[in-house]
Amino acid sequence: MNFLTEIVAFVVAIGVLVVVHEFGHYSVARLCGVKVLRFSVGFGKPLVRWVSQKTGVEWTIAALPLGGYVKMLDEREADSDIAPEDLPRAFNRQSVFKRIAIVAAGPIANFILAIALFSAVFAGGVTEPAAIVSAPAADTAAAQAGFEGGETVVSMRDAQAGGDAHPIRSWSDLRWKLLDASFDHRSVVLTAKTPDGTFDFPVDVAGIGDPDADQDFMDKLGFAPGGGTLSVAGLEAGSAAQKSGLRAGDKLRAIDGRKVENATGFIDYVRGHAGKPVTLTLERDGRLMTVTVVPDAKRDDETGRDVGRIGAALANQLPSVDVRYGPLESLRLGVNRTWDISVYSLRMFGRMIVGEASLKNLSGPVTIADYAGKSARLGLSAFVSFLALVSISLGVLNLLPIPVLDGGHLLYYLVEAITGKAVSDRWQLVLQRAGLVCIVALSMIALFNDLARLIRF
Repeated sequence: MNFLTEIVAFVVAIGVLVVVHEFGHYSVARLCGVKVLRFSVGFGKPLVRWVSQKTGVEWTIAALPLGGYVKMLDEREADSDIAPEDLPRAFNRQSVFKRIAIVAAGPIANFILAIALFSAVFAGGVTEPAAIVSAPAADTAAAQAGFEGGETVVSMRDAQAGGDAHPIRSWSDLRWKLLDASFDHRSVVLTAKTPDGTFDFPVDVAGIGDPDADQDFMDKLGFAPGGGTLSVAGLEAGSAAQKSGLRAGDKLRAIDGRKVENATGFIDYVRGHAGKPVTLTLERDGRLMTVTVVPDAKRDDETGRDVGRIGAALANQLPSVDVRYGPLESLRLGVNRTWDISVYSLRMFGRMIVGEASLKNLSGPVTIADYAGKSARLGLSAFVSFLALVSISLGVLNLLPIPVLDGGHLLYYLVEAITGKAVSDRWQLVLQRAGLVCIVALSMIALFNDLARLIRF
């Protein structure tokens, strides 16, 4: 059932994003007076085909739903002579600025879609974990700032004097604002409520370097959501947890005296104690009790090292808040979120090119399908947010100055606009081949990463 969900969600996601992208090209081409011959969703043999009696455009749905295209009248690609009355409507006869507008319209449509989707999520409201901090690991930026666990972050400002304070409404809000600060290498001050009052916590975000998908930057800072309850949802037969006397429904309060607030911290602690006894403080039927469990040593496929595992399924319940904004504020936040993610994507891609970030950050269709399915199962809001993220990725990717992509064509036209001369056919052919090699190489890396995540080799 999960596999079916992933396939359906993936097809819906790709279908929506491709149609929006190509409709951007299509609509601006029509506005510029260019004759459009075909609008295709997918590649290969057409499965469904019809011709508009009003516009003469051939609309098709093809067998391979991993893209699409808009075919316009162009003398360079015509199979036969073009009627004299249609020559002014050929793409290649348009001014360079019209060609730039037509090519740029596809990625711009993806950004507009992302803004609309994010705005809808903000306006419709979403339930998110509260910005409550769990006890940070020693020597992290959070610990050095003075966080002990249980504080509720309410605002953030730049460390420089006079900076405006921006409210923090949820854990997601905190994450995005810290991400923005980390990219700009800005240290910040977090204001948080505690049982003893409201205090400022200066956090050295600049000290962790740029974010990298190899390790979550919030982990580097020492931030994890807290204030929740962790309970045992199930036990594996014959596992260390079952042998110790744990039962489904037990609420985990502490491990070796350390307060338990989220699954991540608990799992990390257990993983680091393979074969070593740990004492769990738990609540059962309203009573506190302790049990000792010795985590089994299991080989970690990613690191090749033994890690601890007790064989218990965990249920994490975090305090949540309902976040909802007005129409204008939602639109502003939608624009800001789209801009932030676009800049993040470009910076990450740039760092991968110069070797400062791992190529493991690249993802292909398998990973996209996986996340599409997971987001669909989480609900409409999560799936809409996922669509917005992928739409931004598609827009950013197509704007890269790689021949065969929209960005490559834009580069040609910008050169033509500056010099007054079109890039020669010979150079375009050479660059197209080089661009194709780049795209194939990126696709192979992304597919390899997909397979590595899937089978963990």
